[in-house]
Amino acid sequence: MQYLCLVYEEEAKVDALPEHESAAIADEDLAYLEELQMSGHCVVSAGLQPARSAVTVRVRNGSLIIFDGPVVGTTERLGSFHLIDARDLNDAIRIAAKMPWARLGWIELRPLEECNSG
Repeated sequence: MQYLCLVYEEEAKVDALPEHESAAIADEDLAYLEELQMSGHCVVSAGLQPARSAVTVRVRNGSLIIFDGPVVGTTERLGSFHLIDARDLNDAIRIAAKMPWARLGWIELRPLEECNSG
């Protein structure tokens, strides 16, 4: 089963990290992602540009509403995502719990819906 791991970071905590600590976590994260790729668990993974580069799109009553920035009212930022293969939810939780950024935020796990192709 595939799960989308949405990596949310507590912006204030991440921004307050000394450069050497931030670099160490980033290195640890890259090493873990490499381990997931080697084991066949990682389908695709990518970091995201800063939250200030986001655009939020809504359609209400047929009108397009566009906001610069992420969803209003959040103090956390979506920093990256990882699409993983896992046996089940418990396996996905085990994988996500080892992600270094979980210590400075959280990982939201979402199972993918199966598509019927025909």
